[in-house]
Amino acid sequence: MTGYGEAVEGGLRLGELLALELKDIHWEKNQFMIRGAKGKKDRSVMLSQTLKEVLRHYFDQYQPRVRLFEGQDGSSPYSARSVQQTMLRAANKAGIQKRVSPHVLRHCIATHLLDHGTDVRYIQELLGHKDIRTTLIYTHVTTRSLSAMSSPLDQLPLENPNWKNAKD
Repeated sequence: MTGYGEAVEGGLRLGELLALELKDIHWEKNQFMIRGAKGKKDRSVMLSQTLKEVLRHYFDQYQPRVRLFEGQDGSSPYSARSVQQTMLRAANKAGIQKRVSPHVLRHCIATHLLDHGTDVRYIQELLGHKDIRTTLIYTHVTTRSLSAMSSPLDQLPLENPNWKNAKD
C-alpha cells in the first residue's frame, strides 16, 4: 500500500485523509493536523515512526505538491473510491477474508488502543468524537480486554481459608 491504510489507521476518516495537505504534517511533533473535521473542529492525530518511513518513500516516488494524496492531474484530491479499491486489492493479496474498508481500520485502531490500556478519553480525542458514547460504540469491548480484567473482589484477602466448610 502507499500509505492510505497506515494513515487511516491513525484514526482519520477517509474524507479527512483525502483533505490532508502537506502543511498539515508536523514531522517534528509526529502529528497530523486535521483541519475543519466533522463538526468543523480541528484536531491533532498521531503520526507513527513507521508511517513516517512509509511517507518518506511515498514522497520520493510521487512527489506530492499540495495534498498528501493527489489525483492524477496533481490539483484534485485522490478519490475515495480509489482508496477503497486499493485497500480491497491489498486485503485480497494478503489473504484477508474479512470485510476491509477505511472505516473498519478506524474501528481497529480504537479497539487496539483500548486493548493496550489507552484511556478512552484519549481515543475520543484521537477519533474526533464530540460525545464519549460514540467512542464507546467504536471501541466495542473485546474478549481479550474482558479476560485481562480482574474483579476488585479478587484483591480482597479471605478471612477464613476454610470458608467452604463454615456454617451460617
